[in-house]
Amino acid sequence: MLSLVNGDRSDNNPGRYKEGFSKLRSWVHSSLDQYKNELLRILYPVFVHSFLELVAKGYSQEARVFFQTFRDDHEALHMRDLQKLEGVLAPQHLEETELARSFRENKIDIKMCQYSFELLLQYLHNTDSMLMLSIVNAHINLQVVPGQPSPLFEEEEAVTLTGKAQDALELINQKEIRWGALEDSLEEKLEKELAAEAEKAEAEGKDADADESKKRTAEGGKPGGAGKKVKKEKTGGGGGKGSKSEATAVAVIPRVKPELPMPVMSEELERQALDDLRNRARLGSSALPSVSFYTFINTHNSLNCVSISADGSLVVGGFSDSSLKVWDMTKIGESVAPSENGTAGGNGTPTKSPGENIMTGTAVDNSKTSYTLFKGHAGPVYAANFSPDGEYMLSASGDHTLRLWSLKLNANICCYKGHNYPVWDVQYCPVGHYFASASHDRTARVWSMERMHPLRIMAGHLSDVDCVQWHVNCNYIATGSSDKTVRLWDVQTGECMRIFTGHRGMVLSLAMSPDGRYMASGDEDGAIMMWDLGSGRCVLPLMGHTGCVWTLAFSGEGSLLASGSADSTVRLWDVNASTKFSRAEDKAGSVRRLRLLKTLPTKSTPVYSLKFSRRNLLLAAGAFTPPNSS
Repeated sequence: MLSLVNGDRSDNNPGRYKEGFSKLRSWVHSSLDQYKNELLRILYPVFVHSFLELVAKGYSQEARVFFQTFRDDHEALHMRDLQKLEGVLAPQHLEETELARSFRENKIDIKMCQYSFELLLQYLHNTDSMLMLSIVNAHINLQVVPGQPSPLFEEEEAVTLTGKAQDALELINQKEIRWGALEDSLEEKLEKELAAEAEKAEAEGKDADADESKKRTAEGGKPGGAGKKVKKEKTGGGGGKGSKSEATAVAVIPRVKPELPMPVMSEELERQALDDLRNRARLGSSALPSVSFYTFINTHNSLNCVSISADGSLVVGGFSDSSLKVWDMTKIGESVAPSENGTAGGNGTPTKSPGENIMTGTAVDNSKTSYTLFKGHAGPVYAANFSPDGEYMLSASGDHTLRLWSLKLNANICCYKGHNYPVWDVQYCPVGHYFASASHDRTARVWSMERMHPLRIMAGHLSDVDCVQWHVNCNYIATGSSDKTVRLWDVQTGECMRIFTGHRGMVLSLAMSPDGRYMASGDEDGAIMMWDLGSGRCVLPLMGHTGCVWTLAFSGEGSLLASGSADSTVRLWDVNASTKFSRAEDKAGSVRRLRLLKTLPTKSTPVYSLKFSRRNLLLAAGAFTPPNSS
């Protein structure tokens, strides 16, 4: 990081800000194209800090004029930020507005080549732009990088506040990550079973060949022809060498031991899960998944979240009236005995009543569906999640608490308190027992079902932690935040292992690849980024959605990524193709679009949740939003 000289900040004439920024803006736009793309990066932070300094000094009217004069330059890339800053018109607003406070407390890192830096320094000195010079010196970390200026405004160069200098950020991202899959997982047990079966089949085939050869020799025949025919049939089948090679190919994924004590799965559930994995459909660019979409109707904008169980048999909705409703998909369409008031009775099977939130998996009108009603929260329910075995459910609420529910007892078992503000998300560990939460208090917390207090607190984000996701080996959690960054945390130590920057809006969804190497994140602007956890770099952004990306899910073998958005579409992306290209090789927009395999539109139904079952059926859910009558 290089620093410019200290400027004189004693001049409090408000007109100097508009005059100085206008001259700087004109100079940047008239620069040579070779350097303009790098110099343009300083305009937005200088614009923001000029505005904030005017507000801090009490020049509210001048600040408003300054903001409206130059805001059009930045609307394309920073519309959300501008909407938040527009209401900052008094000094007290600087502390009340989170974004303004973050800008004033943290420096912005900007990279440029040596010659671009010298051009900027020379301009600021020669034109006596001490006010602009003081802003650049106080609020921007200019990092001079070797080589020629970058030809384009790279995605990762988006203005992002991390609370750390560039050198500290790079130091964090150099930490070693053990990104492999979980050791002794169900997938590994299946691989071992398939390998053992393949060896047994191969051994039996050899014994059969030997017996046939002996028989033909005893009968005086030639041992050649029949033996060759048997071999050909055996190798052409699905259970011989082909299965062994497949098992060997999958086994190259590194396995990592969990740092936390792992719960033990019952034999019955393990056998059922292994059976599902055996019958998993193989997906790819030429074999897209079947999709089962559940649509909530008559929700009247009160449905906040949807979650689907691992086997797809249960769906839960969290509502603004602090309730949760769980539907059993195996009973959809069954008639239920009418009750007097249409509310949940002892068996949790209400009737349809006017204005009631009913979800239907069919297009049949007036169909009655049964659900179980859970009440206990004192605020809106923002997230819910089923345990991997389907016996429990977690919920997160605006009342600052998390609640654990038993689906067998249909009752609340525990209330977890620790967050100081609304809790936006909660996610079970892949093996159950542990879970993680994300909150407005800027922290993520790791809990276990048997303790009422958190085991770890992950603090470091500069704004709300909006979403949380476990790594497949259970040693890390990822968090997405309104500060436009994604962080990866070590569960055992609570240490931040990676900070991913590049999103232009708040990060709303996360997903981990089954091999544990890649992570996908989606933001409010519709952008999806694929990250390599080992290097900490963005493999490639996936562009296509026109609304917030609310949910992401990898297929069972990791070949496809499904994304659900507020634009009422589900999109399928080719992960294998996306990870083969580096950013340097991907400068053409056409290459980027090739990674989108399929767009599945819904009928005015924003997609709240996506999940691949163990058999690779894509399960999706959303709330029907009728078009405005106007």
